[in-house]
Amino acid sequence: MDEFWVFGYGSLMWNPGFEFLERAEARVHGYRRSLCVRSFVHRGTRDNPGLVLGLDRGGACRGMAFRISPEKWDEVIDYLRARELVTNVYLERRVRLQFVGGRRVEAVSYIVDRDHEQYAGSLDAVEAAQVVNVAKGQSGPNDAYVFNTLAHLKQMGIRDHWLEQVAGEVERLRAA
Repeated sequence: MDEFWVFGYGSLMWNPGFEFLERAEARVHGYRRSLCVRSFVHRGTRDNPGLVLGLDRGGACRGMAFRISPEKWDEVIDYLRARELVTNVYLERRVRLQFVGGRRVEAVSYIVDRDHEQYAGSLDAVEAAQVVNVAKGQSGPNDAYVFNTLAHLKQMGIRDHWLEQVAGEVERLRAA
């Protein structure tokens, strides 16, 4: 492997937690950003799970790619595994990224395991909003997670129409 890239689609985009040589917007095809992971701790409880992001099959996802220096490869992969594989709801996979301009590279990313108990499946925006609106965990309310994610995506110039719909439905529920 000549280069080591990491693809982030959620908090990793604005809070990677590791050193990198280069950061660039990239797109992965065949996967989409989705609130498809039940959160039993940080944004919900086992009795009232919240929803957090996963990279699920279908569509495409804009995110951030990070190029790691060769001397940091082991350190970064160890860090990512400790961060992302706590409950094993994600699978470490190599994905093909495309940068603006067409350049393509392989990157490590974390894809939701559809066989894991925390996989919530494909929810529509209304279903996701109903969960997000009432769930709360150790890291705070689930809706704060969604609104914070959208704010960061907006700062990066990345639109996620589905997540925006979820937020809109949460606001509608609050107003009702």
